[in-house]
Amino acid sequence: MQHVRSDIHNSATPVLCQSCQSRHQGICSALSPEQLLALSRHTRRVHHDAGDELLADAEPITSYGNVLRGVVKLSKVLEDGRHQVVGLQFAPDLVGRLFAQESRVTAEAASDVDLCLVSKEAMEALVRENPALEHRLMLQTLRELDEARDWMVTLGRKTAAEKVASFLYLIASHIDPTGEVTTFDLPLSRADIGDFLGLTIETVSRQMSRLKADGVIEIENYRHVSVPDLARLRLRCG
Repeated sequence: MQHVRSDIHNSATPVLCQSCQSRHQGICSALSPEQLLALSRHTRRVHHDAGDELLADAEPITSYGNVLRGVVKLSKVLEDGRHQVVGLQFAPDLVGRLFAQESRVTAEAASDVDLCLVSKEAMEALVRENPALEHRLMLQTLRELDEARDWMVTLGRKTAAEKVASFLYLIASHIDPTGEVTTFDLPLSRADIGDFLGLTIETVSRQMSRLKADGVIEIENYRHVSVPDLARLRLRCG
């Protein structure tokens, strides 16, 4: 695992931070170059393959992770083994519940994932000292709350066709919210998508085939999806 460089002049932004999406769009955008340099002494870049567990339910939290690339799957597992996907995180989201002693969900790499890990002590100290960073984290938390409420509507009121379209729109709009043509690999298996949407695998596959037949999406090799027109896909979300 490679540590973030901190051997540069104190007035400069650390090299690895300059092209980082979290630096420009996420929580680190609230930090000055000097604060980034100080924080970089407590960070490290790590890579996880798809399927790796990043954080277990009830596991003590010792660090937080900025998602730099990839998709993180959040899930809950009941005592009898039943499993429910409860959310997805994308760059530049923060993995880990701030100021909590232990995790309330299991976090798993849904695709290959790159994280910038920050020690719990360093992050929480910086939040206490930096109102702008605290504000940025609050905005992210509120956005995730809004998305969770929207997803409750999706699960409770939308048809199977609208659920599948909403899932694809969720992925596409997070990966490239301004692109005219969005291309991505599905970060979840058909079984996980069905679990996330409350549908059977067969229903998920049938609805995707219908979207493909209508020209709303293109699918190659079962998981590679192209969305020629996000607005058209959004119309199918209900």
